[in-house]
Amino acid sequence: MEPFNLSKYRNEIDIVKLRYEKAKIYYYNQKGKMDQLKEQKTALEQLLQKTLDNIDVLEKVRMLLQKVSEYAREQSRVQIESLVTNCLQYIFDSNIEFKIEISEVRGRPEAEFYVVSNFDGTTIKTKPQEARGGGVIDIISLAIRIAMLECSNLDIKGPIILDEPAKHVSDDYITQVAEFLKQVTYMFNRQVIMVTHNRHLSEMSDKWYRVELVDSVSLVSGNDESQQSWKTDS
Repeated sequence: MEPFNLSKYRNEIDIVKLRYEKAKIYYYNQKGKMDQLKEQKTALEQLLQKTLDNIDVLEKVRMLLQKVSEYAREQSRVQIESLVTNCLQYIFDSNIEFKIEISEVRGRPEAEFYVVSNFDGTTIKTKPQEARGGGVIDIISLAIRIAMLECSNLDIKGPIILDEPAKHVSDDYITQVAEFLKQVTYMFNRQVIMVTHNRHLSEMSDKWYRVELVDSVSLVSGNDESQQSWKTDS
């Protein structure tokens, strides 16, 4: 049996103490890193929850905006349908109606226009270009322009300027077109300025001017009996 060596045991104890101190330092270092990771984890969880809450709010806002957009679109559709229908019935003196059908195509709303007529109890729905010739298209186009101008939220002032507004409308209905335009001026408090080759339509205006080319000279006359002339470049 070996004799007891105090010095040897002291050295071993010192080695154990040194390992202990190193282990303790390593432990606290790792514990510090773990505490830091826990703090980061808590912060990230809070950020994640906040992001999820924001996503939820944004989704609700998106749904709200979609509903508002659909409501506004529906209100505009009803207003435009009503104005165009009244215009068609006023001018053509029939039960003809204007309809707008809105559908989603590739995530975007698209509108189709139809003219609905009733003949002896039979309802006929056709495209405007297939209904009673070009005159109906002219009137629908005219009424839609006015409806879009008045139904929009844009603060657009000034007159309504028209170029050949009833080019394909027969003379049988031109008086009603003129009366409709007059009603537009009263209803929406706007002046209507138009260029037309239809003598009947122009002479029903409150004030009109006729330009005629005679021997390369433009003669201007009007219902105020004033007349001017000047040479053209031709």
